[in-house]
Amino acid sequence: MSKPRKPKGRPISGWLILDKPVDFGSTEAVSKIKWLYKAQKAGHAGTLDPLASGMLPIALGDATKTVPYVMDGRKIYEFTVSWGEERATDDLEGEVTESSDKRPSEQQIRDILPGYIGTINQVPPQFSAIKIAGERAYDLAREGEAVEIPSREVDIFRLTLLACPDADRAHFEVECGKGTYVRALARDFGRELGCFGHVSGLRRTFVAPFAEEAMVPLADLVALEAIEDMDERLAALDALLIDTCEALSSLPHLVINDDQAHRLKMGNPILVRGRDAPVAESEAYATARGKLIAIGEIGQGEFRPKRVFG
Repeated sequence: MSKPRKPKGRPISGWLILDKPVDFGSTEAVSKIKWLYKAQKAGHAGTLDPLASGMLPIALGDATKTVPYVMDGRKIYEFTVSWGEERATDDLEGEVTESSDKRPSEQQIRDILPGYIGTINQVPPQFSAIKIAGERAYDLAREGEAVEIPSREVDIFRLTLLACPDADRAHFEVECGKGTYVRALARDFGRELGCFGHVSGLRRTFVAPFAEEAMVPLADLVALEAIEDMDERLAALDALLIDTCEALSSLPHLVINDDQAHRLKMGNPILVRGRDAPVAESEAYATARGKLIAIGEIGQGEFRPKRVFG
């Protein structure tokens, strides 16, 4: 009987909040970070298009188990809409499909924005990762197949016109929920204003619960490759990581002792006692000595583990 394979890389865990540059894909970024950290596992919480820059939270090791909690968080984008052209991809990459000489006034732009705030129906772009009959919409679009993508509800919490530097462009900031396509907003703005439009600049500045100040530019990480001593280099990289627990800050938190931690790691429930103990929670997390032990549910006086961390 063959021995189980030992995972390659270090069992390092935590979040790196990357400031992704333009013309660098999200998958490419994850591969680069995984290689730099010599990590066993890595994944990201929300794709950024190659033409977009900004916050790309990357989970290493056990932190990959907390990715869904970050994927569901609010996001903030700053974006530029260029008027006069609608494009196949709703951004600079695509071919021009519609054009107009009309340009909106600043007041006309402001007048339409309230209609995009709240829970709205949005049709994702043709070039998107939405699945249509088991196929990605962008794969079908690349093959020249026009597909009908059903609209879906998305949440827009805040939408602000920041500036109109000239007649051809407008800068915006949007705070939105999961599944919102900024490219679709630009497309729909242009159609409603009768001038067409597409995204010509996009930067993500916030992914809950991580603040903009937490971002680390890729160039800063690459610069650490100049450190010849591997242990010293990895120590410098590790110092930039955020604790895995940060991704769970919206959940109730239990502080437990070593015996309870051992029980949870074995997959067993623990008793939840005390006047201030939660009575019932569908999700909560437990830590011992500041280390994440488990995510689970609380009910009938027990914390029952769903996900256990090493």
